[in-house]
Amino acid sequence: MNIHELVRDLREPAKTKIVLLVADGLGGLPLKPGGSTELETARTPNLDACARDGVTGLSVPVLPGITPGSGPGHLGLFGYDPLEYRIGRGILEALGINFAVGSRDVAIRGNFCTLGADGKITDRRAGRPTNEKNKAAVEKLRAIKIPGVELFVEPVKEHRFVLVIRGDGLGDRVNDTDPQQVGVSPLKAEGADDASKKTAVVVNQFIAEATKVLASEGAINGATLRGFATYPKIATFADVYGLKAAAIAVYPMYKGLARLVGMDILDPGQTLQGQVDTLAKVWNDYDFFFMHYKYTDSTGEDGNFPAKVQMIEQLDAVIPGITALKPDVFIVTGDHSTPSKMKSHSWHPVPTLLLADTCRPDEVTEFSERACLRGGLGQFQAMHLMLLAMAHAGRLGKYGA
Repeated sequence: MNIHELVRDLREPAKTKIVLLVADGLGGLPLKPGGSTELETARTPNLDACARDGVTGLSVPVLPGITPGSGPGHLGLFGYDPLEYRIGRGILEALGINFAVGSRDVAIRGNFCTLGADGKITDRRAGRPTNEKNKAAVEKLRAIKIPGVELFVEPVKEHRFVLVIRGDGLGDRVNDTDPQQVGVSPLKAEGADDASKKTAVVVNQFIAEATKVLASEGAINGATLRGFATYPKIATFADVYGLKAAAIAVYPMYKGLARLVGMDILDPGQTLQGQVDTLAKVWNDYDFFFMHYKYTDSTGEDGNFPAKVQMIEQLDAVIPGITALKPDVFIVTGDHSTPSKMKSHSWHPVPTLLLADTCRPDEVTEFSERACLRGGLGQFQAMHLMLLAMAHAGRLGKYGA
Protein backbone atom coordinates (compact mmCIF):
# COMPACT_ATOMS: atom_id res chain seq x y z
CA MET A 1 0.00 0.00 0.00
CA ASN A 2 1.42 3.38 -0.96
CA ILE A 3 0.88 6.60 1.00
CA HIS A 4 -2.00 7.80 -1.17
CA GLU A 5 -3.88 4.53 -0.75
CA LEU A 6 -3.32 4.78 3.01
CA VAL A 7 -4.68 8.32 3.11
CA ARG A 8 -7.76 7.30 1.10
CA ASP A 9 -8.43 4.52 3.63
CA LEU A 10 -7.92 6.68 6.71
CA ARG A 11 -9.25 10.09 5.72
CA GLU A 12 -12.32 11.37 7.56
CA PRO A 13 -14.59 14.31 6.82
CA ALA A 14 -14.16 17.45 8.91
CA LYS A 15 -14.85 21.16 8.69
CA THR A 16 -11.27 22.10 9.48
CA LYS A 17 -9.14 24.36 7.29
CA ILE A 18 -5.47 24.04 6.32
CA VAL A 19 -3.24 26.84 5.01
CA LEU A 20 0.10 25.93 3.41
CA LEU A 21 2.26 29.01 2.87
CA VAL A 22 5.30 28.25 0.71
CA ALA A 23 8.07 30.83 0.78
CA ASP A 24 9.96 29.71 -2.29
CA GLY A 25 13.66 29.04 -1.66
CA LEU A 26 13.25 29.95 2.01
CA GLY A 27 16.33 28.26 3.44
CA GLY A 28 19.69 29.99 3.30
CA LEU A 29 23.30 30.00 4.47
CA PRO A 30 25.56 32.47 6.28
CA LEU A 31 27.80 34.48 3.99
CA LYS A 32 30.77 33.61 6.21
CA PRO A 33 31.43 31.07 8.98
CA GLY A 34 29.72 31.99 12.21
CA GLY A 35 27.35 34.40 10.53
CA SER A 36 23.59 34.34 10.22
CA THR A 37 21.40 33.11 7.39
CA GLU A 38 18.93 35.40 5.65
CA LEU A 39 16.08 34.05 7.80
CA GLU A 40 18.15 34.46 10.98
CA THR A 41 19.05 38.03 10.00
CA ALA A 42 15.49 39.10 9.21
CA ARG A 43 13.18 40.56 11.86
CA THR A 44 10.27 38.10 11.95
CA PRO A 45 8.23 38.67 15.13
CA ASN A 46 5.08 37.13 13.65
CA LEU A 47 6.73 33.98 12.32
CA ASP A 48 8.61 33.69 15.61
CA ALA A 49 5.30 33.82 17.49
CA CYS A 50 3.93 31.02 15.29
CA ALA A 51 7.05 28.95 15.94
CA ARG A 52 6.74 29.56 19.67
CA ASP A 53 3.11 28.42 19.77
CA GLY A 54 3.48 25.63 17.23
CA VAL A 55 6.10 23.03 16.38
CA THR A 56 9.04 23.25 14.00
CA GLY A 57 11.51 21.10 12.10
CA LEU A 58 13.44 20.81 8.85
CA SER A 59 11.98 19.22 5.73
CA VAL A 60 14.05 17.40 3.11
CA PRO A 61 12.52 18.09 -0.33
CA VAL A 62 13.65 14.87 -2.04
CA LEU A 63 16.52 13.02 -0.35
CA PRO A 64 19.57 14.16 1.62
CA GLY A 65 22.06 15.78 -0.73
CA ILE A 66 19.65 16.04 -3.66
CA THR A 67 19.03 19.57 -4.95
CA PRO A 68 15.41 19.87 -6.17
CA GLY A 69 13.83 21.96 -8.84
CA SER A 70 10.64 23.82 -7.98
CA GLY A 71 8.47 21.08 -9.46
CA PRO A 72 9.76 18.23 -7.28
CA GLY A 73 9.95 20.57 -4.31
CA HIS A 74 6.28 21.48 -4.50
CA LEU A 75 5.05 18.00 -5.39
CA GLY A 76 6.72 16.75 -2.22
CA LEU A 77 4.94 19.41 -0.17
CA PHE A 78 1.65 18.32 -1.77
CA GLY A 79 2.35 14.75 -0.65
CA TYR A 80 3.46 13.28 -3.98
CA ASP A 81 6.72 11.33 -4.00
CA PRO A 82 8.99 13.45 -6.23
CA LEU A 83 10.98 10.33 -7.18
CA GLU A 84 7.82 8.68 -8.49
CA TYR A 85 6.28 11.72 -10.16
CA ARG A 86 9.06 13.14 -12.34
CA ILE A 87 7.26 16.00 -14.05
CA GLY A 88 9.11 18.32 -16.39
CA ARG A 89 8.96 22.03 -15.77
CA GLY A 90 7.60 22.71 -19.23
CA ILE A 91 4.24 21.13 -18.48
CA LEU A 92 3.97 23.17 -15.29
CA GLU A 93 4.72 26.43 -17.08
CA ALA A 94 2.18 25.61 -19.80
CA LEU A 95 -0.53 24.72 -17.29
CA GLY A 96 0.36 27.82 -15.30
CA ILE A 97 -0.71 30.06 -18.18
CA ASN A 98 -3.72 27.80 -18.81
CA PHE A 99 -2.43 26.46 -22.12
CA ALA A 100 -4.40 23.35 -23.11
CA VAL A 101 -1.70 20.68 -23.45
CA GLY A 102 -2.73 17.73 -25.62
CA SER A 103 -1.56 14.16 -26.14
CA ARG A 104 0.63 15.08 -29.13
CA ASP A 105 2.40 17.92 -27.32
CA VAL A 106 5.79 18.37 -25.73
CA ALA A 107 5.82 21.42 -23.47
CA ILE A 108 9.09 23.20 -22.69
CA ARG A 109 10.03 26.10 -20.48
CA GLY A 110 12.02 28.78 -22.28
CA ASN A 111 14.41 31.33 -20.84
CA PHE A 112 15.45 34.43 -22.72
CA CYS A 113 19.16 34.96 -22.21
CA THR A 114 21.93 37.32 -23.28
CA LEU A 115 24.60 36.01 -25.63
CA GLY A 116 27.98 37.64 -26.17
CA ALA A 117 29.57 38.11 -29.58
CA ASP A 118 31.24 34.71 -29.13
CA GLY A 119 27.88 33.00 -28.64
CA LYS A 120 28.47 32.38 -24.95
CA ILE A 121 25.89 33.23 -22.28
CA THR A 122 26.58 36.40 -20.32
CA ASP A 123 23.23 36.54 -18.48
CA ARG A 124 20.97 33.48 -18.09
CA ARG A 125 17.90 35.67 -17.49
CA ALA A 126 18.52 38.50 -19.98
CA GLY A 127 18.51 41.06 -17.18
CA ARG A 128 15.00 40.00 -16.07
CA PRO A 129 13.19 42.02 -18.78
CA THR A 130 9.79 43.61 -18.25
CA ASN A 131 6.72 41.61 -19.19
CA GLU A 132 6.17 44.00 -22.10
CA LYS A 133 9.62 43.25 -23.52
CA ASN A 134 8.96 39.56 -22.98
CA LYS A 135 5.78 39.73 -25.05
CA ALA A 136 7.55 41.62 -27.85
CA ALA A 137 10.30 39.00 -28.02
CA VAL A 138 7.75 36.16 -27.98
CA GLU A 139 5.97 37.77 -30.91
CA LYS A 140 9.18 37.48 -32.91
CA LEU A 141 9.58 33.82 -31.97
CA ARG A 142 6.06 33.12 -33.24
CA ALA A 143 7.29 33.81 -36.77
CA ILE A 144 9.45 30.67 -36.66
CA LYS A 145 8.05 27.76 -38.69
CA ILE A 146 9.44 24.22 -38.82
CA PRO A 147 8.04 21.64 -41.28
CA GLY A 148 6.21 18.65 -39.80
CA VAL A 149 5.24 20.22 -36.46
CA GLU A 150 3.18 23.05 -35.02
CA LEU A 151 4.90 25.51 -32.70
CA PHE A 152 3.17 27.52 -30.00
CA VAL A 153 5.15 30.20 -28.16
CA GLU A 154 3.52 31.94 -25.20
CA PRO A 155 4.82 34.62 -22.82
CA VAL A 156 5.01 33.84 -19.12
CA LYS A 157 6.79 36.49 -17.03
CA GLU A 158 10.06 38.44 -17.16
CA HIS A 159 12.58 36.14 -18.92
CA ARG A 160 10.30 33.09 -19.10
CA PHE A 161 8.23 31.78 -21.97
CA VAL A 162 6.63 28.48 -22.99
CA LEU A 163 7.29 26.54 -26.17
CA VAL A 164 4.88 23.75 -27.08
CA ILE A 165 5.79 21.46 -29.97
CA ARG A 166 2.82 19.56 -31.42
CA GLY A 167 3.25 16.62 -33.74
CA ASP A 168 3.25 12.84 -34.10
CA GLY A 169 5.88 10.61 -32.53
CA LEU A 170 7.51 13.21 -30.28
CA GLY A 171 9.28 12.33 -27.03
CA ASP A 172 10.29 14.34 -23.98
CA ARG A 173 13.56 12.66 -22.99
CA VAL A 174 15.62 15.62 -24.16
CA ASN A 175 18.37 17.36 -22.18
CA ASP A 176 18.08 21.00 -21.15
CA THR A 177 19.90 23.41 -23.44
CA ASP A 178 20.46 25.75 -20.48
CA PRO A 179 23.93 24.94 -19.06
CA GLN A 180 22.97 26.67 -15.77
CA GLN A 181 26.05 28.89 -15.89
CA VAL A 182 27.46 31.89 -17.71
CA GLY A 183 30.61 32.03 -19.82
CA VAL A 184 29.66 28.96 -21.84
CA SER A 185 27.54 28.35 -24.92
CA PRO A 186 24.00 26.92 -24.78
CA LEU A 187 23.94 23.14 -25.02
CA LYS A 188 22.82 21.22 -28.09
CA ALA A 189 19.58 19.28 -27.59
CA GLU A 190 19.93 15.51 -27.84
CA GLY A 191 17.24 12.85 -27.47
CA ALA A 192 17.56 9.67 -25.42
CA ASP A 193 15.28 7.61 -27.69
CA ASP A 194 13.98 7.78 -31.26
CA ALA A 195 10.91 9.87 -30.39
CA SER A 196 12.98 12.27 -28.31
CA LYS A 197 15.62 12.54 -31.03
CA LYS A 198 12.85 13.80 -33.31
CA THR A 199 12.00 16.44 -30.73
CA ALA A 200 15.68 17.39 -30.37
CA VAL A 201 16.00 18.02 -34.11
CA VAL A 202 13.07 20.44 -33.94
CA VAL A 203 14.49 22.13 -30.86
CA ASN A 204 17.90 22.74 -32.40
CA GLN A 205 16.27 24.23 -35.48
CA PHE A 206 14.07 26.44 -33.30
CA ILE A 207 17.02 27.73 -31.24
CA ALA A 208 19.02 28.52 -34.36
CA GLU A 209 16.12 30.50 -35.82
CA ALA A 210 15.44 32.19 -32.47
CA THR A 211 19.01 33.52 -32.36
CA LYS A 212 18.46 35.08 -35.78
CA VAL A 213 15.10 36.72 -35.08
CA LEU A 214 16.22 38.03 -31.66
CA ALA A 215 19.51 39.51 -32.90
CA SER A 216 18.22 43.09 -32.67
CA GLU A 217 16.54 42.69 -29.24
CA GLY A 218 19.47 43.92 -27.15
CA ALA A 219 19.86 41.88 -23.97
CA ILE A 220 17.15 39.46 -25.15
CA ASN A 221 19.20 38.04 -27.99
CA GLY A 222 19.10 34.32 -27.22
CA ALA A 223 17.01 31.56 -25.69
CA THR A 224 17.55 28.33 -23.79
CA LEU A 225 15.06 25.52 -23.17
CA ARG A 226 14.55 23.23 -20.19
CA GLY A 227 12.03 20.90 -18.59
CA PHE A 228 10.78 18.95 -21.63
CA ALA A 229 7.54 17.24 -20.68
CA THR A 230 4.42 15.50 -21.93
CA TYR A 231 1.21 15.47 -19.89
CA PRO A 232 1.56 13.08 -16.91
CA LYS A 233 -0.97 10.84 -15.20
CA ILE A 234 -1.40 11.94 -11.60
CA ALA A 235 -4.12 11.57 -8.96
CA THR A 236 -5.89 14.77 -7.99
CA PHE A 237 -5.68 16.44 -4.59
CA ALA A 238 -9.41 15.86 -4.03
CA ASP A 239 -9.10 12.18 -4.91
CA VAL A 240 -6.23 11.61 -2.49
CA TYR A 241 -7.14 13.86 0.44
CA GLY A 242 -10.84 14.55 -0.02
CA LEU A 243 -10.06 18.27 0.23
CA LYS A 244 -11.47 21.12 -1.82
CA ALA A 245 -8.29 23.04 -2.53
CA ALA A 246 -7.46 26.51 -3.86
CA ALA A 247 -4.17 27.93 -5.08
CA ILE A 248 -3.35 31.58 -4.41
CA ALA A 249 -0.18 32.24 -6.40
CA VAL A 250 1.20 35.02 -8.58
CA TYR A 251 3.74 33.23 -10.77
CA PRO A 252 2.36 31.02 -13.55
CA MET A 253 4.49 27.95 -12.89
CA TYR A 254 3.11 27.52 -9.38
CA LYS A 255 -0.41 27.89 -10.71
CA GLY A 256 0.55 25.11 -13.11
CA LEU A 257 1.68 22.86 -10.27
CA ALA A 258 -1.59 23.44 -8.46
CA ARG A 259 -3.67 22.93 -11.61
CA LEU A 260 -1.83 19.65 -12.26
CA VAL A 261 -3.13 18.20 -8.99
CA GLY A 262 -6.63 19.62 -9.47
CA MET A 263 -6.65 22.72 -7.29
CA ASP A 264 -8.82 25.69 -8.23
CA ILE A 265 -6.66 28.58 -9.45
CA LEU A 266 -7.58 31.96 -8.00
CA ASP A 267 -6.44 35.38 -9.22
CA PRO A 268 -5.04 37.46 -6.36
CA GLY A 269 -3.43 40.12 -8.53
CA GLN A 270 0.31 40.74 -8.27
CA THR A 271 0.83 41.63 -4.60
CA LEU A 272 1.33 39.67 -1.41
CA GLN A 273 -1.41 41.66 0.29
CA GLY A 274 -3.69 40.78 -2.61
CA GLN A 275 -3.02 37.11 -1.87
CA VAL A 276 -3.99 37.55 1.77
CA ASP A 277 -7.10 39.51 0.80
CA THR A 278 -8.08 36.74 -1.61
CA LEU A 279 -7.60 34.14 1.12
CA ALA A 280 -10.00 36.02 3.37
CA LYS A 281 -12.51 36.49 0.56
CA VAL A 282 -12.78 32.77 -0.26
CA TRP A 283 -12.25 31.46 3.26
CA ASN A 284 -15.64 29.78 3.48
CA ASP A 285 -15.39 28.14 0.06
CA TYR A 286 -12.43 25.77 0.49
CA ASP A 287 -10.80 23.32 2.92
CA PHE A 288 -7.18 23.75 1.81
CA PHE A 289 -5.30 26.83 0.67
CA PHE A 290 -1.91 26.78 -1.06
CA MET A 291 -0.26 30.20 -0.95
CA HIS A 292 2.98 30.81 -2.83
CA TYR A 293 5.52 33.61 -2.30
CA LYS A 294 8.22 33.83 -4.96
CA TYR A 295 10.58 36.60 -3.95
CA THR A 296 12.53 34.73 -1.27
CA ASP A 297 13.74 32.55 -4.16
CA SER A 298 14.44 35.13 -6.87
CA THR A 299 16.50 37.33 -4.53
CA GLY A 300 18.47 34.27 -3.45
CA GLU A 301 19.14 33.32 -7.06
CA ASP A 302 20.36 36.87 -7.68
CA GLY A 303 22.83 36.48 -4.80
CA ASN A 304 21.27 39.47 -3.06
CA PHE A 305 21.43 38.66 0.66
CA PRO A 306 19.98 42.00 1.91
CA ALA A 307 17.10 41.82 -0.58
CA LYS A 308 16.22 38.29 0.53
CA VAL A 309 16.19 39.47 4.14
CA GLN A 310 13.83 42.26 3.10
CA MET A 311 11.53 39.83 1.27
CA ILE A 312 11.35 37.61 4.35
CA GLU A 313 10.40 40.62 6.47
CA GLN A 314 7.70 41.59 3.98
CA LEU A 315 6.29 38.08 4.26
CA ASP A 316 6.36 38.25 8.04
CA ALA A 317 4.33 41.48 7.95
CA VAL A 318 1.28 39.76 6.42
CA ILE A 319 1.26 36.74 8.73
CA PRO A 320 -1.28 38.33 11.15
CA GLY A 321 -3.73 38.64 8.26
CA ILE A 322 -3.58 34.86 7.83
CA THR A 323 -3.63 33.84 11.49
CA ALA A 324 -6.57 36.19 12.13
CA LEU A 325 -8.67 33.81 10.03
CA LYS A 326 -7.87 31.10 12.61
CA PRO A 327 -6.88 28.22 10.33
CA ASP A 328 -6.98 24.89 12.14
CA VAL A 329 -3.57 24.11 10.65
CA PHE A 330 -1.13 26.77 9.44
CA ILE A 331 2.13 25.63 7.83
CA VAL A 332 5.01 27.82 6.69
CA THR A 333 7.89 26.27 4.77
CA GLY A 334 9.75 26.37 1.46
CA ASP A 335 9.98 24.05 -1.50
CA HIS A 336 13.79 24.11 -1.26
CA SER A 337 16.62 26.32 -0.04
CA THR A 338 18.09 29.07 -2.23
CA PRO A 339 21.07 30.51 -0.36
CA SER A 340 22.19 33.92 -1.62
CA LYS A 341 25.74 32.69 -1.10
CA MET A 342 25.24 30.01 -3.77
CA LYS A 343 22.93 31.96 -6.11
CA SER A 344 21.03 28.74 -6.78
CA HIS A 345 18.80 26.07 -5.33
CA SER A 346 20.54 23.81 -2.84
CA TRP A 347 20.09 20.50 -1.03
CA HIS A 348 19.91 22.02 2.45
CA PRO A 349 16.83 21.08 4.54
CA VAL A 350 14.13 23.73 4.74
CA PRO A 351 12.82 25.44 7.91
CA THR A 352 9.24 24.35 8.57
CA LEU A 353 6.67 25.37 11.14
CA LEU A 354 3.25 23.93 11.88
CA LEU A 355 0.75 25.78 14.05
CA ALA A 356 -2.33 23.97 15.39
CA ASP A 357 -4.15 23.47 18.68
CA THR A 358 -2.92 19.87 18.73
CA CYS A 359 0.81 20.68 18.49
CA ARG A 360 3.10 19.03 21.01
CA PRO A 361 5.16 21.87 22.53
CA ASP A 362 8.88 22.11 21.91
CA GLU A 363 11.41 24.67 23.11
CA VAL A 364 11.75 26.61 19.86
CA THR A 365 10.92 30.31 20.17
CA GLU A 366 11.99 31.63 16.77
CA PHE A 367 11.70 30.61 13.13
CA SER A 368 15.18 30.00 11.75
CA GLU A 369 17.43 27.24 10.45
CA ARG A 370 19.29 26.80 13.75
CA ALA A 371 16.11 26.88 15.82
CA CYS A 372 14.23 24.45 13.56
CA LEU A 373 17.11 21.99 13.91
CA ARG A 374 15.99 21.61 17.54
CA GLY A 375 12.27 21.47 16.74
CA GLY A 376 9.84 18.74 17.65
CA LEU A 377 9.18 17.72 14.05
CA GLY A 378 12.81 16.78 13.62
CA GLN A 379 14.17 16.35 10.11
CA PHE A 380 11.68 14.64 7.80
CA GLN A 381 10.86 14.12 4.14
CA ALA A 382 8.67 16.87 2.75
CA MET A 383 6.26 14.39 1.17
CA HIS A 384 5.12 13.44 4.69
CA LEU A 385 4.09 17.00 5.56
CA MET A 386 0.54 16.51 4.25
CA LEU A 387 0.13 13.53 6.59
CA LEU A 388 0.95 15.83 9.50
CA ALA A 389 -1.41 18.50 8.16
CA MET A 390 -4.27 16.03 7.80
CA ALA A 391 -3.67 14.55 11.25
CA HIS A 392 -3.52 17.92 13.01
CA ALA A 393 -6.70 18.93 11.13
CA GLY A 394 -8.55 15.91 12.49
CA ARG A 395 -8.91 14.39 9.05
CA LEU A 396 -7.13 11.05 9.52
CA GLY A 397 -8.61 8.10 11.38
CA LYS A 398 -6.76 5.35 13.25
CA TYR A 399 -4.69 2.81 11.33
CA GLY A 400 -5.46 -0.77 12.31
CA ALA A 401 -7.50 -2.29 15.12
